[in-house]
Amino acid sequence: MGAIAVIPGFLSYEDSIEWWGPRLASHGFVVMTMNTSTIYDQPDSRATQLSKALDYVISQSNTSSSPIYGKVDSTRLGAIGWSMGGGGSLKLSTQRSLNAIIPQAPYYAGLNSFNTIKTPALILACSADAVAPVGVHASPFYNKIPSTTPKAFLEIYGGSHFCANSGYPNQDLLGLYGISWMKRFIDFDTRYSQFLCGPNHTASGTISEYRQNCPY
Repeated sequence: MGAIAVIPGFLSYEDSIEWWGPRLASHGFVVMTMNTSTIYDQPDSRATQLSKALDYVISQSNTSSSPIYGKVDSTRLGAIGWSMGGGGSLKLSTQRSLNAIIPQAPYYAGLNSFNTIKTPALILACSADAVAPVGVHASPFYNKIPSTTPKAFLEIYGGSHFCANSGYPNQDLLGLYGISWMKRFIDFDTRYSQFLCGPNHTASGTISEYRQNCPY
């Protein structure tokens, strides 16, 4: 199975992103949702912690006493991060080979090399985000990722910085896209492309903007 690490944002804890764990695990992934070393850690530190989390899951798969012994394919890895964790997932994809990332309301300040990203990236944005404004963070990050890299941008209408978090009303919708992204690029299952490329994504009004560079 593929493995996915999920990390929260600045001043936040694992419970803000824990919903991704059972949602993704129920579709055949080994998932680690995590706290950070400190709640003040910056995106680059969160990238390092995501990487160490994936290494830990791989090591557990190689440990005979582990409940996930023999279950993880170390060549099929993904990362999800919210806010500064989202910035961390983008940063990690410039440092390590991954199959897929989902930056969620990502925040990253300063210089970056996101124009070198080769990892398929689904960016989740919140249109009314006052902490990491879409026009300053999520949208420019999407635009900077090369057109040769599979990518998509999904913006929740009227959503605050927390629009994709645990306890908010968008989990079924975002779960559909998130699962489809991970199944397509970690499991290489092209049956999920129809959910990413096919329908009229903004018809319901919940999604205010959707961009992609299909086909993939």
